[in-house]
Amino acid sequence: MAIVTAKPQTTRNRILGVVEVPGRKGERPPAQIVFVDTPGVHKPASQLDRRMLQEVHEALQTRDLVLVLVDASRRVQLEAAGEPGGAHQHKSQTWASEEEFLFGLIRELDCPVFLVLTKIDLVAKDLLLPLIETLTKQYNFAQVIPISARKRDGLDTLVRKIVEVLPQGERYYPPDQYTDQPMRFMVAELIRERILVDTGEEVPYASAVVIERYEEPPTRPETSQKKRREPARLPLTRIAAAIYCEREGQKAILIGKGGAKLKEIGTGARKQIESLLGTRVYLELHVIVEPGWRESRPFIESLDWRNQLEKLAEKQGREVPDDE
Repeated sequence: MAIVTAKPQTTRNRILGVVEVPGRKGERPPAQIVFVDTPGVHKPASQLDRRMLQEVHEALQTRDLVLVLVDASRRVQLEAAGEPGGAHQHKSQTWASEEEFLFGLIRELDCPVFLVLTKIDLVAKDLLLPLIETLTKQYNFAQVIPISARKRDGLDTLVRKIVEVLPQGERYYPPDQYTDQPMRFMVAELIRERILVDTGEEVPYASAVVIERYEEPPTRPETSQKKRREPARLPLTRIAAAIYCEREGQKAILIGKGGAKLKEIGTGARKQIESLLGTRVYLELHVIVEPGWRESRPFIESLDWRNQLEKLAEKQGREVPDDE
């Protein structure tokens, strides 16, 4: 549901994920956890950054619990780099600034806050306790839970502790619904993920993806018993997307020599989209230069999938003829 890369600020929007937790007789009732993943907390330097921070503030307004995720491996590396004489002391100073900003946010909360240390499989155990001690001096966390998602270490504990603090009530979402995101937004994010992975320098941060056409395959008519025995060919979804960047030089990088880079991005994205949709995908990409879009509030607002859905509904409403 959420794209993942090694680059910071990969997440730009609030992303909602629903997890059904089965009950255990005599231990806990069944529960539904609605996770809201936000952009990473960082000091805003552009209109886009300010919009990302707004997503964080809006998520904090309606919550029962906050999880502060800290990459333990990155924190340890930055602390080592920041030691006297360290070659990258400025990185540690940047981290300290971001950390101060983060703790300033959570000190205003009136709900439980858990500290979740991630990627502990990459950190020596004797380095974890000093790290926990350093962070807990800055805030009185309700729980401190080290986890390794890769090894599934600590995940059951995390879920159990979350359920313990959730209020009783009805489900927010049907049991089979796992997100509120429309597929077209998830497709746009998968394309952006390939841009983040396949390009470097400033290009990933100056890029945005908008789905211009999304044609789902028509419903298949019933076929005869004889035809059903033949191996069915997967239906085809047709998608056209625009990749926006800020400068002609960035466009040249995105397209590459003879269109090679754009083809690489498209091929990688198409495979992931096919896996998501369960269909064949025809993917058409083109690049548009929109100078300074990261400082344009109207353009940034237009990237929000909720706004895109509203415009799509309005367009479809205009296209439906009146019944007269």
